[in-house]
Amino acid sequence: MRDPDAALLARLPLWRQPLGALLALLTLVYVFSVWSAPIDRVQGVIQKILYVHPPLAYGAYLGFVLTAVGGALYLRREREVWDHLAVAGAEVGVIFCTLMMVTGPIWAKGTWGHWWSWDPRLTLTLLLWFVYASYLLLRGFTEGGARTARFAAIYGLLGTLLIPLNYFVIELFQGRAMHPENLSRGSLGAGMGWPFLLGNLTLFAAFAYCVLLRWEVEIRRARLALDLEDLERGGAA
Repeated sequence: MRDPDAALLARLPLWRQPLGALLALLTLVYVFSVWSAPIDRVQGVIQKILYVHPPLAYGAYLGFVLTAVGGALYLRREREVWDHLAVAGAEVGVIFCTLMMVTGPIWAKGTWGHWWSWDPRLTLTLLLWFVYASYLLLRGFTEGGARTARFAAIYGLLGTLLIPLNYFVIELFQGRAMHPENLSRGSLGAGMGWPFLLGNLTLFAAFAYCVLLRWEVEIRRARLALDLEDLERGGAA
């Protein structure tokens, strides 16, 4: 009988390896473009965090959306491989969200003069991080199984409600927030569009590579656990 999970497991490295080569090339071009990008006349060199901070935010959003997608597919099809995808998305999303929350205060210190303020977006971003860190704690401190996976799937779906709120909260507060407005066409200065585009492409490639790698590891871990259980049953018999 054909094992669909085994077929997927065989394909994942085939997708990941060329992506890794592309990521290495993009990283070189990206670093050079950021290095040679013009320095902002108002903020100075600290403004170059722009080329990493928003792309990290997009990666965090993508990770959490992927958690919801994996959870929804698990609820519909009840295949563990989709639950593994949900876990991979959450883990990579939390990493990106953590890096976003590290680079943000550095930028804030250079522009606002202090590391943190209870700005609406900063507060919601912190809440978003706690929501998905709690998701990972839930997965890590339970025995697993279908019941845990179903609960985590519903939790992951509900958690995505914070993503559009986080993105549009600046518009909701109508300029009363300290955080700058969302980037739009023409909001970048001359010479800044290309490195910003490369930042998004490079970090998207890094995100996809990490998700594929973590998904593969999670599938292998689950299959190894099943094999060990079968060996224990065989030894007990």
